[in-house]
Amino acid sequence: MSTRVLLLLLSLAALLLVASFPRSLSAAAVDVDDDEDLSFLEEPEEGHAGGGAGAAAGAHDEFPDSDHFEDDEDFENYSDLDESEADAEAYKEPEVDDKDVVVLKEGNFSDFVEKNRFVMVEFYAPWCGHCQALAPEYAAAATELKGEEVVLAKVDATEEEDLAQKYEVQGFPTVYFFVDGVHKPYSGQRTKDAIVTWIKKKTGPGVNNLTTADEAERVLTSENKLVLGYLNHLKGPESEELAAASRIEDDVNFYQTVNPDVAKLFHIDPEVKRPALVILKKEAEKLSLFDGKFEKSAIAEFVFANKLPLVTTFTRESAPLIFESPVKKQVLLFATSKDSEKFFPVFEEAAKLFKGKLIFVYVEMDNEDVGKPVSDYFGVSGSGPKVLGYTGNDDSRKFFLDGEVTLDNIKAFALDFLEEKLKPFYKSDPIPETNDGDVKVVVGNNFDEIVLDESKDVLLEIHAPWCGHCQALEPTYDKLAKHLRDIDSLVIAKMDGTTNEHPRAKADGFPTLLFFPAGNKSFDPITVDSDRTVVALYKFLKKNASIPFKLQKPAASTPKPATTDTKESEETVTTDLKDEL
Repeated sequence: MSTRVLLLLLSLAALLLVASFPRSLSAAAVDVDDDEDLSFLEEPEEGHAGGGAGAAAGAHDEFPDSDHFEDDEDFENYSDLDESEADAEAYKEPEVDDKDVVVLKEGNFSDFVEKNRFVMVEFYAPWCGHCQALAPEYAAAATELKGEEVVLAKVDATEEEDLAQKYEVQGFPTVYFFVDGVHKPYSGQRTKDAIVTWIKKKTGPGVNNLTTADEAERVLTSENKLVLGYLNHLKGPESEELAAASRIEDDVNFYQTVNPDVAKLFHIDPEVKRPALVILKKEAEKLSLFDGKFEKSAIAEFVFANKLPLVTTFTRESAPLIFESPVKKQVLLFATSKDSEKFFPVFEEAAKLFKGKLIFVYVEMDNEDVGKPVSDYFGVSGSGPKVLGYTGNDDSRKFFLDGEVTLDNIKAFALDFLEEKLKPFYKSDPIPETNDGDVKVVVGNNFDEIVLDESKDVLLEIHAPWCGHCQALEPTYDKLAKHLRDIDSLVIAKMDGTTNEHPRAKADGFPTLLFFPAGNKSFDPITVDSDRTVVALYKFLKKNASIPFKLQKPAASTPKPATTDTKESEETVTTDLKDEL
């Protein structure tokens, strides 16, 4: 019994002794980073006034232009090759007669969309070039629809930030259509006619009757493209299928007739078996006859495949039509206005074989307003004609035709493009001859060597030369790299995202910071979402690096001996204080 009591007392004593010890070594080791003295990282660099980190804390432009050639990301779609928020200071808003456009703010927004059944709302920024281009078209549409059961309104998202955030506005302009308070994106073109047509499809019957030849001639004169159904009856199953198809294809006006004279004006044989259908365009390919089953899906598919020109010339006005099309893959011909006389007809002939599968686009390279920035965006240089395939903004892969621009070569290239048989092209600056700086320079052609090196943890900044946030971040980023330059397992790098590309480097805006952990390069990089300060970035790296590292605090510099002038100054101050006392 005494032995048991003794053992019990010894056990209790041991427990008390352990409890009285400081925290275990392992626990202390876990918290080392929390206690690490990082104050030296915040000390200003010699020659720098400081403040760069704070200015860069915001990082991204909050609202990029939605069509970022863009936007810099467009046209949002190659989107804003030529615009940035910095233009806001120099921009003076043009005068537009928008008296029929309702101005909405947070205070009246909810009540307005609840009280009006049909409301179209544009979220815009005054400095946005695409918004400026839309303004007169939007105002004209509002005037034409005045008195009907629909209202066009606008919201300045730079003033109504909470409202823009509520409706997830990510770029400009963003246009929504509200029906009984429920919204959906507007998917049509940014022209007055397209807006009016789209809204009428959503609010009206969808198909208009043509009963006389005079009505038909007026429509043929005023419309750029249209669909006509030659039916047995203006009401019933045939008309219902046509109306259903019209709601799928919002940007084309649909008409129906039972009058043989009207059918003849639309190049339909009056004796043809009904129902018959035709699409007419004021383009090189003026007429397309439907030969499928007369049901909504087949009709809509036919209209979709034939509504675009065989070749669309790239302009600011046609850009939304190209990029908002469900057909994402594009084949682009880059040629000067002089060379287009020779190569455009060949390109157009090839396009006939791929209607509804590929969008064929002509870019006039010597057009300073649009052609040159689009050419620069795709890395197309020189004056010779070039053909390029583009997969759209989902993955933004590009493919160049290797060979002469001939009909057979374009057809073969387009077919291989459709069947994913081509090798993508990525832009790259020349590889630097020397790369010994604290911040390593990455270009497209050395990305794999530097960033995807499995033995290194790599922090990569994707920047743009014109980006103010990137310029503000630069001293902070350089300072971080300077402190970490002796860590062999860690690389601090940067890449110009306007002249270099890589499938593993996707920038949501400028600057974008991506971290590629060592040994995990097959996975998507980690987007850095910390504050843009030296300490915050250092802590991010410590937390996420695959290879642990320790930053040694630099040795304190020896204080400089006081100069004679300094001593005299100190003595003067002391004397003055004594006198005051």
